[in-house]
Amino acid sequence: MSSQQSTQTMKPATAAKKLGVYLPATPASFQEGVISRAELNELQANPPEWLSELRRNGPHPRPVVAAKLGVSIAGLARGGVTEALTTEQIEALKQERPEWLEKERGTQAEVRKEGARVKQLKKEKQERAAGRD
Repeated sequence: MSSQQSTQTMKPATAAKKLGVYLPATPASFQEGVISRAELNELQANPPEWLSELRRNGPHPRPVVAAKLGVSIAGLARGGVTEALTTEQIEALKQERPEWLEKERGTQAEVRKEGARVKQLKKEKQERAAGRD
């Protein structure tokens, strides 16, 4: 089984997603090939300069942009952000604090709060059920 795992390959888009980078910004050699699980692990363990540079300065894919701004991917879209952004552009948005960003951050905070509340209720219910056993 382990020999089968080491020969697993993935498309560049999948590897880029796992690495948290924007595929069109990666080198052509990365975009045009297939990546083995071992190659992905090596990239994660010992990132080459191009990967470190992309992670540091971007452009970043939307999930990374959303996380850095503290909003959801849908919130980005509602705010009109549909493209990858650089770290500099993300920092500029944080400084400008446009109305849409503040609104989406509030929405995201409410979603997290509700998620925590539901998790706590579920935990309490499980504890009550365990107490009856």
